[in-house]
Amino acid sequence: MFAAGRVGGQNIENLPKIVRLRDKTEQKVRNDKTMNDRTLPDSPAPREWPAGFKLTIIIPVFNEQQTVAEILHRVRAVPIPKEIIVVDDCSTDGTRSVLEQLADWAELRVIHKPQNAGKGAALRTGFAAATGDVVVVQDADLEYDPNDLPSLLGPILRGEADVVYGSRYLHAVPQDPSFLHRLGNQVLTWASNLFTGLRLTDMETCYKMIPRPLLQSLDIQQNRFGFEPEVTAKLARRGARIKELPIRYESRGYNEGKKIGWRDGVNAFYCIVRYRWRD
Repeated sequence: MFAAGRVGGQNIENLPKIVRLRDKTEQKVRNDKTMNDRTLPDSPAPREWPAGFKLTIIIPVFNEQQTVAEILHRVRAVPIPKEIIVVDDCSTDGTRSVLEQLADWAELRVIHKPQNAGKGAALRTGFAAATGDVVVVQDADLEYDPNDLPSLLGPILRGEADVVYGSRYLHAVPQDPSFLHRLGNQVLTWASNLFTGLRLTDMETCYKMIPRPLLQSLDIQQNRFGFEPEVTAKLARRGARIKELPIRYESRGYNEGKKIGWRDGVNAFYCIVRYRWRD
Protein backbone atom coordinates (compact mmCIF):
# COMPACT_ATOMS: atom_id res chain seq x y z
CA MET A 1 0.00 0.00 0.00
CA PHE A 2 1.05 3.60 -0.43
CA ALA A 3 2.53 5.91 2.13
CA ALA A 4 0.52 9.01 3.02
CA GLY A 5 0.17 11.73 0.35
CA ARG A 6 -1.38 15.19 0.34
CA VAL A 7 -4.55 16.62 -1.16
CA GLY A 8 -5.12 20.36 -0.93
CA GLY A 9 -2.46 20.59 1.78
CA GLN A 10 -4.02 17.82 3.90
CA ASN A 11 -2.71 14.28 4.45
CA ILE A 12 -4.85 11.59 2.82
CA GLU A 13 -4.21 7.94 3.64
CA ASN A 14 -2.89 5.63 0.94
CA LEU A 15 -1.79 8.23 -1.62
CA PRO A 16 1.71 7.85 -3.09
CA LYS A 17 4.54 9.99 -1.85
CA ILE A 18 6.32 10.86 -5.08
CA VAL A 19 9.23 13.20 -5.67
CA ARG A 20 8.00 15.90 -8.07
CA LEU A 21 9.87 17.50 -10.93
CA ARG A 22 10.87 21.05 -10.10
CA ASP A 23 11.65 22.78 -13.35
CA LYS A 24 10.03 26.18 -13.78
CA THR A 25 7.69 25.23 -16.63
CA GLU A 26 6.05 22.33 -14.84
CA GLN A 27 5.92 24.23 -11.55
CA LYS A 28 4.03 27.07 -13.25
CA VAL A 29 1.53 24.55 -14.61
CA ARG A 30 1.01 22.99 -11.19
CA ASN A 31 0.28 26.37 -9.65
CA ASP A 32 -2.96 26.51 -11.66
CA LYS A 33 -5.95 25.05 -9.86
CA THR A 34 -6.76 23.15 -13.03
CA MET A 35 -3.98 22.13 -15.42
CA ASN A 36 -5.04 21.67 -19.04
CA ASP A 37 -2.68 19.87 -21.43
CA ARG A 38 -3.69 21.54 -24.70
CA THR A 39 -0.30 21.39 -26.42
CA LEU A 40 1.68 18.86 -24.40
CA PRO A 41 1.70 15.21 -25.50
CA ASP A 42 -0.46 12.71 -23.66
CA SER A 43 0.79 11.82 -20.20
CA PRO A 44 3.05 8.76 -20.43
CA ALA A 45 1.71 5.63 -18.76
CA PRO A 46 3.79 4.36 -15.83
CA ARG A 47 6.28 1.70 -16.87
CA GLU A 48 5.74 -0.15 -13.62
CA TRP A 49 3.22 0.05 -10.81
CA PRO A 50 3.99 0.72 -7.13
CA ALA A 51 4.09 -2.36 -4.94
CA GLY A 52 0.59 -3.35 -3.88
CA PHE A 53 -1.09 -0.82 -6.19
CA LYS A 54 -4.61 -1.57 -7.43
CA LEU A 55 -7.05 0.44 -9.55
CA THR A 56 -10.77 0.02 -8.93
CA ILE A 57 -12.90 0.36 -12.07
CA ILE A 58 -16.60 0.90 -11.34
CA ILE A 59 -18.98 0.03 -14.18
CA PRO A 60 -22.64 0.96 -13.60
CA VAL A 61 -24.92 -0.88 -16.01
CA PHE A 62 -28.59 -0.68 -16.93
CA ASN A 63 -29.91 -2.59 -19.93
CA GLU A 64 -26.52 -2.85 -21.66
CA GLN A 65 -26.87 -6.41 -22.96
CA GLN A 66 -25.36 -5.50 -26.34
CA THR A 67 -22.17 -3.88 -25.05
CA VAL A 68 -21.42 -5.02 -21.50
CA ALA A 69 -19.40 -8.12 -22.43
CA GLU A 70 -17.30 -6.19 -24.94
CA ILE A 71 -16.50 -3.36 -22.55
CA LEU A 72 -15.60 -5.83 -19.80
CA HIS A 73 -13.19 -7.65 -22.11
CA ARG A 74 -11.62 -4.32 -23.09
CA VAL A 75 -11.25 -3.25 -19.45
CA ARG A 76 -9.81 -6.62 -18.46
CA ALA A 77 -7.17 -6.38 -21.20
CA VAL A 78 -5.75 -3.09 -19.90
CA PRO A 79 -2.38 -3.87 -18.21
CA ILE A 80 -3.10 -2.39 -14.79
CA PRO A 81 -3.44 -4.24 -11.46
CA LYS A 82 -7.17 -3.86 -10.91
CA GLU A 83 -10.49 -4.90 -9.55
CA ILE A 84 -13.62 -4.49 -11.67
CA ILE A 85 -16.89 -3.80 -9.88
CA VAL A 86 -20.05 -3.96 -12.00
CA VAL A 87 -23.20 -2.55 -10.43
CA ASP A 88 -26.27 -3.79 -12.29
CA ASP A 89 -29.02 -1.24 -11.68
CA CYS A 90 -31.84 -3.80 -11.97
CA SER A 91 -31.53 -4.35 -15.73
CA THR A 92 -34.61 -5.75 -17.45
CA ASP A 93 -32.95 -7.07 -20.61
CA GLY A 94 -30.36 -9.85 -20.80
CA THR A 95 -27.56 -7.95 -19.02
CA ARG A 96 -27.70 -10.16 -15.95
CA SER A 97 -27.33 -13.33 -18.03
CA VAL A 98 -24.28 -11.89 -19.78
CA LEU A 99 -22.69 -11.00 -16.45
CA GLU A 100 -23.33 -14.49 -15.08
CA GLN A 101 -21.30 -15.95 -17.94
CA LEU A 102 -18.27 -13.98 -16.71
CA ALA A 103 -18.63 -14.94 -13.05
CA ASP A 104 -15.36 -16.92 -13.05
CA TRP A 105 -13.19 -13.83 -13.57
CA ALA A 106 -11.08 -13.42 -10.43
CA GLU A 107 -10.88 -9.64 -10.74
CA LEU A 108 -14.62 -9.16 -11.36
CA ARG A 109 -17.28 -8.51 -8.74
CA VAL A 110 -20.91 -8.03 -9.74
CA ILE A 111 -23.45 -6.31 -7.47
CA HIS A 112 -27.13 -6.58 -8.41
CA LYS A 113 -29.37 -3.77 -7.18
CA PRO A 114 -32.89 -4.87 -6.15
CA GLN A 115 -34.51 -1.91 -7.92
CA ASN A 116 -33.49 0.72 -10.43
CA ALA A 117 -32.25 3.84 -8.65
CA GLY A 118 -30.10 5.67 -11.23
CA LYS A 119 -26.45 5.99 -12.18
CA GLY A 120 -25.45 8.07 -9.16
CA ALA A 121 -27.01 5.57 -6.75
CA ALA A 122 -25.23 2.72 -8.54
CA LEU A 123 -21.94 4.58 -8.24
CA ARG A 124 -22.41 5.06 -4.49
CA THR A 125 -22.83 1.30 -4.17
CA GLY A 126 -19.68 0.71 -6.20
CA PHE A 127 -17.63 3.31 -4.33
CA ALA A 128 -18.54 1.76 -0.98
CA ALA A 129 -17.33 -1.64 -2.22
CA ALA A 130 -14.07 -0.35 -3.73
CA THR A 131 -10.77 -1.50 -2.22
CA GLY A 132 -8.26 -0.11 -4.75
CA ASP A 133 -5.92 2.83 -4.23
CA VAL A 134 -7.51 4.87 -7.02
CA VAL A 135 -11.05 4.68 -8.42
CA VAL A 136 -12.38 5.48 -11.89
CA VAL A 137 -15.80 5.08 -13.50
CA GLN A 138 -16.17 3.28 -16.84
CA ASP A 139 -19.48 3.58 -18.67
CA ALA A 140 -20.87 0.27 -19.89
CA ASP A 141 -21.25 1.46 -23.48
CA LEU A 142 -18.30 1.74 -25.86
CA GLU A 143 -17.91 5.54 -25.91
CA TYR A 144 -14.80 5.66 -23.71
CA ASP A 145 -11.61 3.71 -24.48
CA PRO A 146 -10.14 1.91 -21.42
CA ASN A 147 -6.71 2.06 -23.05
CA ASP A 148 -6.58 5.70 -21.90
CA LEU A 149 -6.65 4.68 -18.22
CA PRO A 150 -2.90 4.04 -17.72
CA SER A 151 -2.03 7.53 -18.99
CA LEU A 152 -4.66 9.11 -16.73
CA LEU A 153 -3.10 7.39 -13.72
CA GLY A 154 0.34 8.81 -14.46
CA PRO A 155 -0.04 12.32 -12.96
CA ILE A 156 -1.45 10.91 -9.71
CA LEU A 157 1.33 8.36 -9.28
CA ARG A 158 3.97 11.00 -10.10
CA GLY A 159 2.49 13.43 -7.56
CA GLU A 160 1.61 16.01 -10.22
CA ALA A 161 -2.11 16.04 -9.45
CA ASP A 162 -4.59 14.79 -6.87
CA VAL A 163 -7.33 14.02 -9.41
CA VAL A 164 -7.23 13.53 -13.19
CA TYR A 165 -10.12 14.16 -15.59
CA GLY A 166 -10.09 12.72 -19.11
CA SER A 167 -11.31 15.45 -21.46
CA ARG A 168 -13.10 14.75 -24.73
CA TYR A 169 -12.50 18.34 -25.87
CA LEU A 170 -8.74 18.86 -25.63
CA HIS A 171 -8.16 17.47 -29.11
CA ALA A 172 -7.88 19.90 -32.01
CA VAL A 173 -10.78 18.21 -33.82
CA PRO A 174 -14.02 17.63 -31.82
CA GLN A 175 -14.70 13.93 -31.32
CA ASP A 176 -18.39 14.38 -30.52
CA PRO A 177 -20.33 14.86 -33.79
CA SER A 178 -23.42 16.23 -32.03
CA PHE A 179 -23.37 20.03 -31.96
CA LEU A 180 -26.15 20.16 -29.36
CA HIS A 181 -24.32 17.73 -27.09
CA ARG A 182 -21.08 19.71 -27.38
CA LEU A 183 -22.94 22.97 -26.74
CA GLY A 184 -24.72 21.57 -23.68
CA ASN A 185 -21.45 20.25 -22.29
CA GLN A 186 -19.69 23.57 -22.87
CA VAL A 187 -22.45 25.51 -21.13
CA LEU A 188 -22.48 23.18 -18.12
CA THR A 189 -18.69 23.15 -17.90
CA TRP A 190 -18.62 26.97 -18.11
CA ALA A 191 -21.19 27.24 -15.32
CA SER A 192 -19.30 24.74 -13.19
CA ASN A 193 -16.04 26.65 -13.70
CA LEU A 194 -17.78 29.90 -12.79
CA PHE A 195 -18.82 28.53 -9.40
CA THR A 196 -15.77 26.38 -8.61
CA GLY A 197 -12.97 28.56 -9.93
CA LEU A 198 -11.64 25.65 -11.99
CA ARG A 199 -10.67 25.83 -15.66
CA LEU A 200 -12.01 22.54 -16.95
CA THR A 201 -12.93 21.78 -20.54
CA ASP A 202 -15.07 18.71 -19.77
CA MET A 203 -16.76 18.66 -16.37
CA GLU A 204 -19.23 16.00 -17.53
CA THR A 205 -16.58 13.44 -18.51
CA CYS A 206 -17.03 9.89 -17.27
CA TYR A 207 -13.28 9.46 -16.70
CA LYS A 208 -12.53 11.00 -13.32
CA MET A 209 -9.51 9.34 -11.70
CA ILE A 210 -9.83 9.89 -7.92
CA PRO A 211 -7.87 8.37 -5.00
CA ARG A 212 -10.20 6.10 -3.03
CA PRO A 213 -9.70 7.72 0.42
CA LEU A 214 -10.58 11.10 -1.04
CA LEU A 215 -13.57 9.75 -2.98
CA GLN A 216 -14.97 7.83 -0.04
CA SER A 217 -14.71 10.94 2.14
CA LEU A 218 -17.22 12.72 -0.12
CA ASP A 219 -20.92 12.44 0.69
CA ILE A 220 -22.32 11.79 -2.79
CA GLN A 221 -26.08 12.40 -2.85
CA GLN A 222 -27.22 12.58 -6.47
CA ASN A 223 -28.99 9.48 -7.80
CA ARG A 224 -28.83 10.16 -11.53
CA PHE A 225 -26.42 12.10 -13.73
CA GLY A 226 -26.00 14.91 -11.20
CA PHE A 227 -23.00 13.01 -9.88
CA GLU A 228 -20.63 14.77 -12.30
CA PRO A 229 -21.23 18.41 -11.21
CA GLU A 230 -21.66 17.30 -7.59
CA VAL A 231 -18.32 15.51 -7.32
CA THR A 232 -16.56 18.30 -9.23
CA ALA A 233 -17.88 20.96 -6.84
CA LYS A 234 -16.95 18.92 -3.78
CA LEU A 235 -13.44 18.21 -5.06
CA ALA A 236 -12.97 21.92 -5.74
CA ARG A 237 -14.12 22.77 -2.23
CA ARG A 238 -11.52 20.32 -0.88
CA GLY A 239 -8.83 22.15 -2.80
CA ALA A 240 -7.93 19.11 -4.91
CA ARG A 241 -5.50 19.75 -7.75
CA ILE A 242 -7.34 18.59 -10.88
CA LYS A 243 -5.44 17.89 -14.08
CA GLU A 244 -7.06 17.29 -17.46
CA LEU A 245 -5.68 15.05 -20.20
CA PRO A 246 -7.12 14.31 -23.66
CA ILE A 247 -8.93 11.01 -24.20
CA ARG A 248 -10.52 9.19 -27.11
CA TYR A 249 -14.29 9.23 -27.46
CA GLU A 250 -16.88 7.71 -29.78
CA SER A 251 -20.33 9.03 -28.98
CA ARG A 252 -23.58 7.12 -29.33
CA GLY A 253 -27.08 8.44 -29.92
CA TYR A 254 -30.37 7.95 -28.13
CA ASN A 255 -31.35 5.26 -30.61
CA GLU A 256 -28.30 3.32 -29.40
CA GLY A 257 -29.30 3.55 -25.74
CA LYS A 258 -28.04 6.93 -24.51
CA LYS A 259 -30.08 7.75 -21.40
CA ILE A 260 -29.28 11.33 -20.36
CA GLY A 261 -32.04 13.88 -21.14
CA TRP A 262 -32.84 17.57 -20.87
CA ARG A 263 -34.13 17.20 -17.32
CA ASP A 264 -30.68 16.00 -16.32
CA GLY A 265 -29.26 19.21 -17.79
CA VAL A 266 -31.59 21.29 -15.64
CA ASN A 267 -30.63 19.25 -12.59
CA ALA A 268 -26.95 19.75 -13.42
CA PHE A 269 -27.38 23.52 -13.07
CA TYR A 270 -29.06 22.96 -9.72
CA CYS A 271 -26.15 20.77 -8.57
CA ILE A 272 -23.56 23.31 -9.75
CA VAL A 273 -25.12 26.00 -7.56
CA ARG A 274 -26.10 23.88 -4.57
CA TYR A 275 -22.84 21.98 -4.05
CA ARG A 276 -20.73 25.08 -4.45
CA TRP A 277 -21.97 26.19 -1.05
CA ARG A 278 -22.98 23.09 0.90
CA ASP A 279 -23.21 19.31 0.86
